[in-house]
Amino acid sequence: MDASKGIEIGENGSSSEGRPPIPLAAAYRQCLSSDCVVLPCKKSLIRHPSLVKTKALDISVEPVLAVENHETEFIPIVRSGAWADKGVRTSMEDVYLCVDNFMDDYGIENLTAEPSAFYGVFDGHGGKHAADFACQHLPRFIFEDKEFPNEIERVVASAFLQTDTAFAEACSSDATLASGTTALAALVLGRMLVVANAGDCRAVLCRRGKAIEMSRDHKPLCIREKLRIEASGGYVYDGYLNNQLNVARSLGDWHMEGMKGKGGGPLTAEPEFMTRKLTDEDEFLILACDGIWDVFMSQNAVDFARRRLREHNDPVKCSKDLVDEALKRKSGDNLSAVVVCFRSQPPPNLVAPRSRVQRSFSAEGLRELQSFLDSLGN
Repeated sequence: MDASKGIEIGENGSSSEGRPPIPLAAAYRQCLSSDCVVLPCKKSLIRHPSLVKTKALDISVEPVLAVENHETEFIPIVRSGAWADKGVRTSMEDVYLCVDNFMDDYGIENLTAEPSAFYGVFDGHGGKHAADFACQHLPRFIFEDKEFPNEIERVVASAFLQTDTAFAEACSSDATLASGTTALAALVLGRMLVVANAGDCRAVLCRRGKAIEMSRDHKPLCIREKLRIEASGGYVYDGYLNNQLNVARSLGDWHMEGMKGKGGGPLTAEPEFMTRKLTDEDEFLILACDGIWDVFMSQNAVDFARRRLREHNDPVKCSKDLVDEALKRKSGDNLSAVVVCFRSQPPPNLVAPRSRVQRSFSAEGLRELQSFLDSLGN
């Protein structure tokens, strides 16, 4: 999606002028403007069986050249595209957001000509309300903070928690909103890439053909997450947090007993951060829900996307290619992918030059060769 197209939210291959309508806007506005108390919701949760991991198809990896890291005056040219499909599920609970120029789209004074982009993938569960809510409000909490962009990690972390609290207030007024969502957000500020993650969506950077993971999947069985959960009074059973949820961090899920409270709990909305200064070797970024990563390894996805971008150089088509390939590989979940390119040209061809090997014979070797040739003549 070109920067001139503004915000793209959850509609395949399309963009919209201005902001999309807020789902259930009246209920959200009422809760954001009042001091509501979170009430427990008795809504039952049916635990879905774990997805069967499908072995990723073998795709050859292009050789990577060892080159110097040139960081001189590189300014990324940001363009993005996204695609989503409900897959084998009966309903779609994923939401994505692409904003190639949030300074203009959110009315922020732009003091420089450098990139200012925001991208998000929200994988809902138990309904789509939490994903819709987070997609709408998380960017607003970030961009309206007076400390943005100076204290970027503090601001984004605060926005995650504010979004989570605001949704709790919304659920206390309307129990039908009860649901949860993972949240993966990436900001490009000039040459700086900042990724914040709460859940099991994943961001992967392609640096000259090499996959660099910019987020960590928050699964209950991860050692650090398991220790945090147990220290907060929770437990992990059969890969599920409190035998109910197969992610260790999420926004929402306030209706699930024993998960969250004013004093904390085993389920948290606090994001983890990874930052990196972009260089001229950085080609594109993939943000995708776990339905993609169930059937793609990070390097495998980078190889696949890189080949597609070399063919058509279109991030929208590349996102669709990733989703379509995941469907072919029998992913059992909703599918959403965002591809963000950092240059106007397609990724360069990486061909390793043939090594020049000098061969020489020792004097003894020459004598043995001569003796062998002489024996053939006898």
